Amino acid sequence: MKTKLFLLLLLLILTACAVSPTGRKQLAFMPESQMISMGMQSFQQLKQETPRVDDPAVNQYVQCVADAITTLPQVQQYSSDWEVVVFDEEVVNAFALPGGRIGVYQGLLSVAETPDQLAAMMGHEVAHVLAQHANERVSQNLAVNQTLALLEDWMASNNTAYRQQAMGLLGVGAQVGVLLPFSRVHESEADEIGQVLMAKAGFDPRASVTLWRNMGKAGGEAPPEFLSTHPSYETRIDQLQAGVEAAMRYYRVVTQKPGCKMP
Repeated sequence: MKTKLFLLLLLLILTACAVSPTGRKQLAFMPESQMISMGMQSFQQLKQETPRVDDPAVNQYVQCVADAITTLPQVQQYSSDWEVVVFDEEVVNAFALPGGRIGVYQGLLSVAETPDQLAAMMGHEVAHVLAQHANERVSQNLAVNQTLALLEDWMASNNTAYRQQAMGLLGVGAQVGVLLPFSRVHESEADEIGQVLMAKAGFDPRASVTLWRNMGKAGGEAPPEFLSTHPSYETRIDQLQAGVEAAMRYYRVVTQKPGCKMP
């Protein structure tokens, strides 16, 4: 049975390779329909549990920025039905979920000081969805957890000394050596894709650099990069700065800018 489980896991890993929009190979074996269902359920639950901003001007402003990005052809190809909600919490964050659901927290609007900066964050979050990062993270976690379970069974059946200590070290090694680096890859990839999305939507991609400088000031102390799910602010800003010139080529050819007005 253990051999069969191992072979099944190996088969999943070998046959579940997808390719992200940047050309990076991915391990993503969850059915997309299941990811969409999970995303929709999570969003619905959040709407039930979290108060929403009722100021029409704020909602119209956020919707304007979102519409400019979600109506892009490559975003519409994923979903033609995107829902945007502004949550009334002073959290400096936003998110997007499989199924085309976007949440923006009120607190982000004090750090994203312009429509272009808000578009940088929103483009980044939409990029996570387009690149199937949620599917990849779930698949990676399942693969790592199943592998560790198989190793633990093997150690137990072979009376391996120090089994508990070894499994603890393997778990830490998987987290720091596999899952965290992949999470940072996802963040950097979403920055790259999102910077292009905002530019194609008519927002100045140079604002992405300014946004993350603001985020760094608002974020306070951060853990060492190798222990974090996100790149350091310095790494992120350097990578975004390096991508500005390429993104500007898309921005310059947009003849009609969104014209979203801050409340």
